[in-house]
Amino acid sequence: MSKTLSNKNNLQVLHEDNHIIVVNKRVGDIVQGDKTGDKPLSDVVKDYIAHKYNKPGNVYLGVVHRLDRPTTGIVLFSKTSKALPRLNKLFAEKNIEKTYWALVKNAPPTEADTLTHYLKKNPKNNKSTAYTKEVKDSKRAVLHYKLLKKLDNFNLLEINLETGRHHQIRCQLASIGCPIKGDLKYGFDRSNKDGGIHLHSRYLSFVHPVKNEPVSIEAPLPDDALWQGCLE
Repeated sequence: MSKTLSNKNNLQVLHEDNHIIVVNKRVGDIVQGDKTGDKPLSDVVKDYIAHKYNKPGNVYLGVVHRLDRPTTGIVLFSKTSKALPRLNKLFAEKNIEKTYWALVKNAPPTEADTLTHYLKKNPKNNKSTAYTKEVKDSKRAVLHYKLLKKLDNFNLLEINLETGRHHQIRCQLASIGCPIKGDLKYGFDRSNKDGGIHLHSRYLSFVHPVKNEPVSIEAPLPDDALWQGCLE
């Protein structure tokens, strides 16, 4: 597994081969272009590929999944049209393992549990609401969490997603009284200075779409004192 750092775009590449590229997303990066007009991570990765391989013209890059703008961690892209539909199928059929770390102030009710809710998205405020029973236009959301570590003022949770819904981790954790540090939208009392939240896509495991070999990725934690304290 290769790890390189492109200083030009401050892009941390966690894994790269002929068909895929995996990067460690920073707080504030958007994966795909939106109405803000800010340069998306997908374009930064295209620039990196064009520069590294001296490619003229347009660079192909397929967006396989997304992370919310205030979150950090693993984002997987396809470098070839052959790999993209296979990666999409892996995600659609849940044959890809995604593990997140989150820092929350309140300890969860139990040290490990499975949360099942029905999430309904409100496009007007870009927020989801969790219900215990199915309601109109809601989608079933399932995650598994466990308490990894107790810090002085926060608790480190590890989360495995069974479904991939809008703001799923943020919304479901908030619904059990554990909003993520910095997440004003879901009930945390203060924002983080950098505008991010302490939610990090930590591990990704899957079978390579072309080589048929297992791939396991780990994304280093952001360089802030609280995250780094999780490793002590």
